[in-house]
Amino acid sequence: MTARYIGLFAALFALIVFVGVMMGTPFTVRLMVEAFAFALIAMGLNIQWGFGGLFNFGILGMLMVGGFAVTFISFPVNMAFWESEGPMLLGRSAIAAAIGAVLIFFAHRVQRFGIRGKWRGAVIVVAWFAAYVIFRTQMDPAANTITSTAGWVGGLGLPVILGWAFGGVLAGLIGFLVGKVSLGLRADYLAIATIGIAEILRAVIRNMEWLTRGTLTVSPIPWPVPNPQYYQELGVSISDSFVYARGGFLALVVLIVIAGLFLIHRAYQGPWGRMMRAIRDNHISAASMGKDVTGRQLEIFIFGSVLMGIGGAILVSFVGIFDPSSYQPINHTFIIWVMLIVGGAGNNFGALFGGLFIYIVWMLSEQLATGLFGAVSSWSSSMGWGEIPDIETRAVQMRIFVLGLVVTIALRFAPKGLLPEHISRKD
Repeated sequence: MTARYIGLFAALFALIVFVGVMMGTPFTVRLMVEAFAFALIAMGLNIQWGFGGLFNFGILGMLMVGGFAVTFISFPVNMAFWESEGPMLLGRSAIAAAIGAVLIFFAHRVQRFGIRGKWRGAVIVVAWFAAYVIFRTQMDPAANTITSTAGWVGGLGLPVILGWAFGGVLAGLIGFLVGKVSLGLRADYLAIATIGIAEILRAVIRNMEWLTRGTLTVSPIPWPVPNPQYYQELGVSISDSFVYARGGFLALVVLIVIAGLFLIHRAYQGPWGRMMRAIRDNHISAASMGKDVTGRQLEIFIFGSVLMGIGGAILVSFVGIFDPSSYQPINHTFIIWVMLIVGGAGNNFGALFGGLFIYIVWMLSEQLATGLFGAVSSWSSSMGWGEIPDIETRAVQMRIFVLGLVVTIALRFAPKGLLPEHISRKD
């Protein structure tokens, strides 16, 4: 295993150097920032699936939550909103939501007053309907007023690092709610439930224009380190300014990934990790030994969601724009699963390796396909057969083909991943 670790990470380092030589330093540094962010997300999925055996196909929703969180925290304050009636109307909406919550709370406890069976269910339905009506009567005017007078709420203008932390906290809270609802389901039904919840989150974020601007997008999102414009004002050339700025961003992200890797690995090697593996391998036996199976599964679901939220916040900060319509399952769910499958589920270093390697392959496949199609198109044109149409579109589609090919080869020759889980046992 040690030789495999050294060999694979050495090969990955050689690949990164090759990309730097061929594509240039600015592109390579940008590639590595995004790759490490995706590696952090893959580590979060590894906690859920590799440690706990929980199928989470709602990764996209957690990334959107993280992206929204950093936007809300770090984007400059919109004074037009604070000087309008928007805050007062939102306060009324919050009071209406609290009233609705109280109605629902007492409706679920009407059996104490002798109301049981179907009548209790009817009371709960009526309470939810009444809470919905009360809330919407206040929320709809507030949303219309905000969008018409200020455009949207805006941000808080706080440091970006706080936005990353808030992204993790908010995603963890969403993970708690999702886990409470769906962790009692079997593996396949859990996967379906998380897909549905992710689509609900995407629809909500896209349509809450008063809070997220919806499809209008938000930019520019501030950086936690000096951006290229800062270095250009100091007289640094444009090319070098991107290298310096992205290099600082990369250093910060690498520190976060290393810290997360260290903490997760320590937990995995300790009693907590042994308990999680026992629950994953045989939850019935673990429950018979007195372990709170559902509670521990909820715990790891929250931990994994926190890392996903932080990773989603990092990606939005780096690209400098929050666009809810840009989130797609192939780019923000399926590729994360490929990273973990190829890297090795249950192995923290496998998740790290898979995240870096697969994202590099994902990005380079489009560049290589464009060059290949261009060469073939020139040759076919010289032969009188005509050029290949829509080369750029076809090159983008080739990324999915290459990804599928990588998964097929990995499952054929390394079904447990390139760096599979290795559990040391003491006799």
